[in-house]
Formats: sequence, C-alpha cells, structure tokens
Amino acid sequence: MKNLYIILISGLLTACGNTETTEQITETSATHTDEIQITNAQFKSEGMELGTLSEHAFDETVRVNGMIDVPPHNKSRITTYMGGYVTKTPLLVGDRVKKGQLLVTLENTEYVELQQEYLQVSEQLDFLKNEYTRQKTLFDEKITSEKNYLKAESTYKSSLAHANGLAKKLEMLNLNPKAVLDGRITTTINIYAPIEGSVTRVNVSNGMFVSASDEIMELVDVDHIHLELSVFEKDIMKIKKGQKITFTIPEASDKVYTADVHLVGTTIDETSRRVKVHGHLNNEETNFIVGMFVEADIHLNQATAWALPEEAVIESGNQNYILVLDKQTQDGYIFHKKEVAIGKQTENYLQILHPEKLTKSNIIIKGTSMLLNEAEGGHSH
Repeated sequence: MKNLYIILISGLLTACGNTETTEQITETSATHTDEIQITNAQFKSEGMELGTLSEHAFDETVRVNGMIDVPPHNKSRITTYMGGYVTKTPLLVGDRVKKGQLLVTLENTEYVELQQEYLQVSEQLDFLKNEYTRQKTLFDEKITSEKNYLKAESTYKSSLAHANGLAKKLEMLNLNPKAVLDGRITTTINIYAPIEGSVTRVNVSNGMFVSASDEIMELVDVDHIHLELSVFEKDIMKIKKGQKITFTIPEASDKVYTADVHLVGTTIDETSRRVKVHGHLNNEETNFIVGMFVEADIHLNQATAWALPEEAVIESGNQNYILVLDKQTQDGYIFHKKEVAIGKQTENYLQILHPEKLTKSNIIIKGTSMLLNEAEGGHSH
C-alpha cells in the first residue's frame, strides 16, 4: 500500500540560478512506509472516528435457494371424471372460494345416457330379485333344477353390481341417483371446490370442451404457506429441525423474513444432488404468492468473536489492513498500517482473527474511504 499522504514539492528553476523553494504539506518518512500521518483538519474533514475491537455474534450459515409453496393437501387441480362442454365458469384468477362452492358447469349427452342406463338397470332389479327368490324357493322344495336357481342368482347379483357401480359413477359426477330413479334426468353436471382457497389458474372458457385428462383450474389454500428449500448434499448433515431461517424475495422486496426448519428430507434428488427442507414461516403480515423464488440462510449455530466495522478494514490485493493509532500529537495523529486476517462476516462487521495484540488498540473505524483513491487500488470492504 502506498502512503496515504506523500511529499508534495513545487520548485521554480530560473536561468539566473534562483534557489529551489519547497512546500511540504504532509510528510511520511520514506524509510517507514507503514507510518501514516493525518492532521486534525484531515481527520475531521474525512469524518474519521477511532474505536476498538468489540465482541459481536457471528452465525455459521448455509446459503440455499427455494420457493414459497404449500403442502400437497392445500393445493387442488380441478378435473372432471367425464368430459363435457363448459356452460358456466363464474370465477376468475384471484377469487376466493369456500369448500363446496360451484366452480364450473359442464354439459354432455353422455351424462344423459349414463342416467338412462342406471334407471333401466335399476328398474329390472325388482323383477330379477323376485325371480331369484322364486327359483330359490323352488330349488329348496326340489321342484326346479339347481341350474335354473344358479342362473337366476347370477343374473340378479350381476345386475345389482352393475346398478351399484352406475350409482357410484353418478355420485362422482355430483348427480343424485335417487333423483334419477324419480325420473329427474339432467344434461349437465356441476363441479364443486374440494378445498377452501384462492383460484390461481383458470384454463377454460364457456363453450370449450374439456376431457377427463384436462386441468380445468387450480385452487391453492395459502393459510398454510411454507418454504420449500433445496440444500446441497454436502450441507444436509448440518441441518436440524428448529434451526432459524432468514430469507428474502429478491425479485419483490429487500425485506428479510424469518422461518424455522420444520422437516428435513430423507432422499436426495439424483439429478441435482439436493435434499428438500421444509420451513415454517413465523407469524408475519405478508402477501407471499405460491411459486415466489427465495434466497435463504439456514443458521446453524452462533458464537461471539472480536470484530471491527466493515469500513475499518482496507483491502489491498490479497491482503487486508487496518490503521492502528501510534500516538496523537498537537497537530494530528500518527498511525501505522497493520495486516489482519478476516474470519466470518455479517452485513456490517468482520471477524478479526488473532486479535490478542489489538484488543486495546485505537483503530480508525470510520472514514477510510479516502483510501479508495490510492494508486494501489486499495478499497474498503
């Protein structure tokens, strides 16, 4: 590092042999390159402050990425068991729905055919049941053959199973089998919300045909929103339930939010070699949206160490220096630069390794920005 202040010499040479005039503003001996002199005026104008090493808490953290998500049971993709044409879709993305609320209405002639089939099979059951009962009585009295009795039994029980199966299909389509038996046949079916939540995606519009494999819309219940983090295999053994998490949403806000490790995955993704870690958010007023990207730090443990403010440490090449006060004179201050080793870091403080001889020293902790202009390119952290 070059001297903070150098000798300034201005001379005027004349052809008549005039004597050289020298004006010295600040001088640092060329034989003591670590010594730096600062006047009182310079100290004040640069806003410098003196301080000492102090103890600060440093966390050992693991930096990870992830996203805002919800548990699987708080997310529902709405589909249909039988395709149809959309006749009513009253909801928009962002709408809040309650469990059991109407989401969409579909229409199809196949619904009519299914109800007709159920009605026909059901109406045959009474006859088949009576025939089965009659054949059983005759067989018991040795009047008819076992073959007739078994055939009647098989026909009745097969039709009963068929009717029960059709009834279940109707119920899955939210159609009432009893209403069908009463002759109330409809061409439409309604799909209702299986959970309470918000509409996050709508993929249909009126008149559109949807098949059983199509996703009609998506519902998400954000009341149980959480963090879904990905931790590298090399760090996963350090992660434990209950550890603190701090995270930001870099694309939306600079605010730092907090959470806690709730679950640690037990399998490693074969492609990324990462493990999923589930974090529970603390009670904060937020407007998180499922799918938001997060940058997070998982805090493993905390320890105190001797440290200096980040501004106190000047980096020059691959080395770090601080300015230690030797003595204060009537005209200013005399410092010497001291190389230091840096350990852990926080947003505002740097851990100073091997601080034994510095704990009582006065050090410039503020106002080192002037060093940015040194020829060596030294700069403050």
